[in-house]
Amino acid sequence: MDQDLEYKIIKPDESLADFVEQFWFLKNHSDRDVETTGLPDGLVDIILNKSVTQPFHIIELGGLTEHENAKIPAGCIMFCISFKLLAVEYVIHQPIADILNSGRFLPDDFWGFAESDFLDFEAFVDKASNKIKSLLPAEIDERKRKLFNLVYQTNGNIAIKELSEKVFWNSRQINRYFNQQFGISLKAYCTILRFRASLNHIANGKLSPEGSYFDQNHFIKDVKKFSGVVPKELSKNKNDRFILLSAIKDK
Repeated sequence: MDQDLEYKIIKPDESLADFVEQFWFLKNHSDRDVETTGLPDGLVDIILNKSVTQPFHIIELGGLTEHENAKIPAGCIMFCISFKLLAVEYVIHQPIADILNSGRFLPDDFWGFAESDFLDFEAFVDKASNKIKSLLPAEIDERKRKLFNLVYQTNGNIAIKELSEKVFWNSRQINRYFNQQFGISLKAYCTILRFRASLNHIANGKLSPEGSYFDQNHFIKDVKKFSGVVPKELSKNKNDRFILLSAIKDK
């Protein structure tokens, strides 16, 4: 990864694994803006953010379904909670259908967060974890929990009909739920997860379909659709432009 960028990930404890994918921070130590391209990962982010030119603020980003060019400002620091979709209903309590591929500002004291939280990332993770646990309801719809577990375990490589049969939930109702809560169909979401899983292979220079893909044409088509470049160019990751790919490679 670009030596001016510092990036760290902490995984949630087991009690939050159904709702949180990871906590991460990113800091641009340089006095220059860094050009980046965000890649779809099927997650919902709540980000604490500030930079030399931007005051402290908190934003919620809806699940990315397309690549997005952006800049990491000079001196920028971000602390982030990356949520799985089940958290939208049971933790965030507000659909993201209206902010798909965009975002919204949250109050600067959202969940008790403050600029002082930037002093200690691990303390932030503990604080955020405790807050999330306090928001969880006593009961979760087990159909939804099982559906998401199957989707994540297979990296989206499972037929909607099979999912419906395994969780005893009508496929039409599932898609209605997805569209109302997240603004996309389950099928579209599974495609994003297959792409996300392919990044683990691409980061290691494997440019033929593996795991979630069995067809070279579909593999190339999805990579081009979601990243804007063909697999070979994505693998080169010139100037560490694709931070998600750099983070995977650095693990």
